[in-house]
Parts: sequence; C-alpha cells; structure tokens
Amino acid sequence: MRKFILEITVFICGALVMIYEIVGSRILAPHIGTSTYTWTSLIGVILAALSLGYWLGGKWADRNPDLKILASAIFLAGGLVSVTILFNDSVLTLIAAAQIPLEIQAVFAALFLFAPASVFLGFVTPYAVKLKTTTLENTGKTVGRLYALSTIGSIFGTFAAGFFLIPFVGSVRTLYLIAGSLLLLSVFLAPFAITRTNVGIIVLFFFGVGFNEVQTVYLRQAQGFYDFDTQYSRVQIFETKHQKDGKPIRAMRIDPKFFQSSMYLDSDELTSEYAKFYHLMRHYKPDFKKILMIGGAGYSFPKEYLKTYPDAEIDVVEIDPQMTALARRFFRLKDDPRLKIFHQDGRVFLNQAPSQTYDVVLMDAFTTLFTVPFQLTTIEAAKEIDRVLVKDGIVIFNLGGVLKGRGDRFLKSELETYSQVFADVQLFKVDKAKKDSDIQNLIVIAVKKIHLDVSGIDGSLVQGLLKHEYKYEVQPSGEILTDNKAPVEFYNTFIK
Repeated sequence: MRKFILEITVFICGALVMIYEIVGSRILAPHIGTSTYTWTSLIGVILAALSLGYWLGGKWADRNPDLKILASAIFLAGGLVSVTILFNDSVLTLIAAAQIPLEIQAVFAALFLFAPASVFLGFVTPYAVKLKTTTLENTGKTVGRLYALSTIGSIFGTFAAGFFLIPFVGSVRTLYLIAGSLLLLSVFLAPFAITRTNVGIIVLFFFGVGFNEVQTVYLRQAQGFYDFDTQYSRVQIFETKHQKDGKPIRAMRIDPKFFQSSMYLDSDELTSEYAKFYHLMRHYKPDFKKILMIGGAGYSFPKEYLKTYPDAEIDVVEIDPQMTALARRFFRLKDDPRLKIFHQDGRVFLNQAPSQTYDVVLMDAFTTLFTVPFQLTTIEAAKEIDRVLVKDGIVIFNLGGVLKGRGDRFLKSELETYSQVFADVQLFKVDKAKKDSDIQNLIVIAVKKIHLDVSGIDGSLVQGLLKHEYKYEVQPSGEILTDNKAPVEFYNTFIK
C-alpha cells in the first residue's frame, strides 16, 4: 500500500472535494436557498480555490518536495473543514441578514466557508506529481495517471454524495466524514507531530462535532426541531406559534424565509390563508369530481379537500417521496382510497397524463425564495395543463411576488403567459392589508371557458374570498415564458 500511497491520496482527495462541493449546497440552503445562484457560486468559487491550490502546490513542490509537507496541507484542509462545521450557521446567519443581492450573498458564503479548504485540496495533486516523478522520461505518464485518478475519485465522490451520503448520512454529518478522512489520511502519509497547531486542529474537529450533536439534541427536545436531507431538499421541521393567532403549530421549511407547510397541533384547520383560496374551485367549477394538485409538502390542502368534499377524488404529485414520508410522520397524513400520490416531477407528470382527465388543477410547487420550478411556469406547461383539463376546467395556482414595483416582472410574465392559453385569467390578493410593493402570496385563476354564471355552491367562505380579487390588467409588457427561456430566479432576485 505504501508503494501506491500517492495514488490513493489523490483519489481520496479528488472524491472529498466533490463531496464537499455538493454538500455545500445543502449547508447553504437553510440560509440563502438552493437557487442556481447558490450552485453557480459554489462551483465558481471552489474552482477558483482549486486553481489557486494547483498553482501553489506546483510552486511549493519545486521548492521543497517532501511528503510531510503534503501531509500537512491535507491536515490543514481537514482543520478548515472543521471550521466550516463549527461556524457555518453563524457565518451564514450574518450573510443572510446583510442587505445585499442574493447572488452576492451566495458568493460570499462560498468564499468564506468553502474556499479555504478547497485551496489546500487543490494543493495535493500537483505536489503528488512532483513526489512521484523520478525521471523526465516518465513525467507525462505520471502526470496523466495521477490526474486521472484524481478525476476518477471526483466521479466516485459525486455519486457517493448524491446517491448515498446526503440522503442517508445527512449534510452536516458528511462534513464530519470529510474532515475526519482528511485528518486520518494526513497521519497515514506521515507521522503525526504533537504541536500546538496540530493538537488545536484535532480539538477543533471534535469540538465542532460535539457542539453540533449537542445542539441537535437540544433543539429536538426544546423546540421539536428536526433537520432532514432528502434526495431533493434539506427539510427542517419544528414547532412554533402562528403569527396571527398565537396557537402552537408545526411547520416545514425548505426555504430560509417562508414555511412550505404548517398545521395546528390541536386542530385540522388550515393555517395558511392562501390555501383557502383553492376552495374557489367550487365557485368556478361547481361540478368538479376529480382534481390534480402539483406540490404536496405537508399535504395541508389535500387533507382539507378529503374532509370537505367526501365524494371527490384528488391526485397529488410530489416529486420527493421522503417529503411524503415526513408528512405521514409529522403532519397527520393518512391513506385514503380517494387520494392517489405520484412521486414524480410535476411537469413530467403533466406531459404523460391522459387528456381531459381533471376538472381542476391546483399548483403549489416551490423550490426556494418563492421561486416556482421554471418548467411549471412556461407556456408549454400551460398548454399541458390545458390539455389534461376538461373542456370547462380551471387551474388555480399560488405565486409569491409583488404587484407593483421592480420585482413584478415574474408576475407580469406569468399572467401574460397564461393569457395566451386560457380564456380568462384572474388575480387574487391573499392579504388585502399588504402593500402592492410587498412580497406576498398571490392566487391566479385561469379558466378555459368564460362562464356567464359562476354562482356555484358558494357559501360565506367563497364569497369572502371573491372579495380579494385584484383588478390587474394583463399587459403585453410581460415576457412570455418558454421552456427555452424562463428566467424565473433572475426575476425573483429583485423581490425585497
């Protein structure tokens, strides 16, 4: 094994740097979301850090090729990952609170938390090449072999992170694994010297692990706080109080600013005002029997639907099967013969669903920071919804945005897009007290056929909801969103 120690080293470090990068998106998610800005910043910053590490590693190798120096660089990388373990929450809290654009927040977060260790990880391969090179005749062969092994390690790390570590180990505990592996690898390369720096790094590692584990236990016992990594999201579930009535609720969050779902601990009443607007289906399509809902999360409205309409059926499309499992565990979701759940991307489901199957389509799908998955916002998606609806069907969907101001570009574009497909598009303001320039929940209702009489089976609830209609004239200034171009996240960065 000692004969191939450098090959083993570059393979392991190549794997760990990719695991570190992928896990970084989950570490950042609770504070600044998981938009393309997060991924772009992580990839760009870590590539820049690796490049700096390559340059430093090659330069230092020419000056002083020594296995102990390589071991020290790897040991320091483990120490810097330990710093990420210990301080990521406090650093990200400060960055998220800063009044700077989201893309700048993402760059700073990647720079402060993930760049330092990445520099030392980049140091490894060029330095190992120098140590492995014995003659000029085999230089090319040595360089090619070690860089190939580093790349194969990166491929292995990519699959290990996405398919195993994140869903089954968790993001924070994967950081433990990265830091511990680097520390052990450095000791394997060269004898461990007992110095203040080395002992301090070891203490930092164990303190970071211990602090996080103790904090996890405390939050779970004191606040009912749970932190899960699924295949698609980092999900946090906790108990708190409703903002308006002060009653205890359990909430689900994959977004740093808003709840994705919540429920009262002592009743089944809807906690979110916007979800009540889905009942407008009985005004615009009073004879509905079967509906489709895209976006499950805590299944708040599907549970309400089953209770309120005992003769109707509902299909729910939720991309994340673990989200459904969490809804069963924490949000009182129970099996019902009238409820069918499909674990699939909403757009893929629409593309494959039979035509004229549903009376109503409801949409409540979000990724992060009020951003709807772009593939559900486009004119092609609207046409698929139109296709799966019956001739007089309707679609009701929840958007986050502003009515007026610099941040209204997404709303304008979405209304313009749906107006190209549906006969009539109406807008409802969930909270009439909010200013038009405030970020808020907005309900859009698009109908295939304009009805002369939409009295329906109203009741006081529906009549009250109808008073929230916002007279918003769809203007051609909005860009029609397409599968080819739907800059949803860019539009939403202007929302404050």
